[in-house]
Formats: sequence, structure tokens, C-alpha cells
Amino acid sequence: MPRKTPLSYVKMTGAERALRAQLQQMVETHAMMRATLTVRERVCGKENCKCASGEKHSSLYIVSRQNGKLRQLFVPKHMERKARQWVNNYLHVQELLERISDSCWKRLQEREE
Repeated sequence: MPRKTPLSYVKMTGAERALRAQLQQMVETHAMMRATLTVRERVCGKENCKCASGEKHSSLYIVSRQNGKLRQLFVPKHMERKARQWVNNYLHVQELLERISDSCWKRLQEREE
């Protein structure tokens, strides 16, 4: 059975090491969520409300799939900034993973270990 080489012994460029360090820091210190944000506009139906004249109420929802099913959750005003940051953190981690993957692809393509 072949022995696994610890990651610390794999040749990496300085750029790849930096990407991995950023990824590790993000995962260890930031909350994140795989989801999208959507703004919904609606009318409440009250006669004297601003929405009766066309200025609709807007609400933020977070939308994600779990086990193939769509799930949605209303985001209260006081948590909108946090929810946006969590989604952005996830996207940043995804971008870092893609860049690390590209680096490994190039290494394999060039037949480097």
C-alpha cells in the first residue's frame, strides 16, 4: 500500500502556499454560508400605507438548496449586513479553492510533484 506524502513535503510555489494560508485563515476565523441573497418587494394591503401608492416594501431573503430542496429564510433588517458578509466569505473561500485547484492542475500538466 503506497504511503501518503504529507502536504508539507509536496513542492508548492510561494503563491500556492499563500493561497492555502489565506484559505486556512478564512475557514478558521470567518462565518460563511453557501447561499444567495434575494430582495423581494411586496404590498401589505393597508389602505394608508406607502405601498398602496406604488412604493413597495422590500425584504431580504437568503436562499439555498439542501438535499435537493430549495429553502428560504427571511433576513431581519438588523442581520442583513452579517448575512451579506457570510455569503461573501463563502464566495471568497470558493475563489481561493479554485485558484489552488488551478495551481495543482498546472503542476500535473507540467508533470511536477
